[in-house]
Amino acid sequence: MAAQPRITDSHCHLDFPQLRAELPDILDRARAAGVHRMVTICTSLPQEPSVRALAEAHDGVFYAAGTHPMRAAEDPMATVEQLVALAAHPKMVGIGETGLDYHYTAESAAAQQESLRLHIAAARQTGLPLIIHARDADADIARILGEEHRAGAFSCVMHCYSSGPALAETALGLGFFLSISGIATFRNAEPLRAIFRAAPRDRLLVETDAPYLAPVPHRGKRNEPAFVADTARAAAAFLDMPYGDFAALTEANLDRLFAKAAR
Repeated sequence: MAAQPRITDSHCHLDFPQLRAELPDILDRARAAGVHRMVTICTSLPQEPSVRALAEAHDGVFYAAGTHPMRAAEDPMATVEQLVALAAHPKMVGIGETGLDYHYTAESAAAQQESLRLHIAAARQTGLPLIIHARDADADIARILGEEHRAGAFSCVMHCYSSGPALAETALGLGFFLSISGIATFRNAEPLRAIFRAAPRDRLLVETDAPYLAPVPHRGKRNEPAFVADTARAAAAFLDMPYGDFAALTEANLDRLFAKAAR
């Protein structure tokens, strides 16, 4: 059997119990699908030591750390100094995920915005990319990212992009990346696919957000990193690219953004 094109799952949660309980098998299936790297995301800094240990234990597994916006009012507020210190680890490759989520936690908007600005300062200081979660908060996300970028440049990926064209235009205008998740494979996602078609191809990544948002043909099941290949094949099709070319494109894009993972 011919080797699968190499590809990276740029955002997953290997420490979540749905995946950690059978992690060796999940990593084996990922590698069989051509997934040679994964960036596992720590969403709560008290859990950072266990996520770091997971990355240390497995070749090809890197990590990012931050406070998820839905936890911004529950967890101790992260400090820039704390994030910068964590970023010294050779396998920590990004800051976040951070951002704004007003769908379930609009009441903590002020704490979320404060947390976001602290994470941006850490991304700016370390040179590591910021990882943004945006849900039902497009106007505030666009405003804060624009304000902060004018105050000092930083790199960023809009993870699991599923917002509208206006936020995409703002993010791309700042030089940021958009990450394609399983949502783009859903039948009713044509407006989202149009956003990715219009984006510069050197600004696209691909991810699972496992254990969530499994792509077609796995929709409704637990997601896992191996399924990033299904999302990538669907993206290659709607971008009218051979799968191998799309895999190589996203590998090059990830190496530019997550430079520590490239090394």
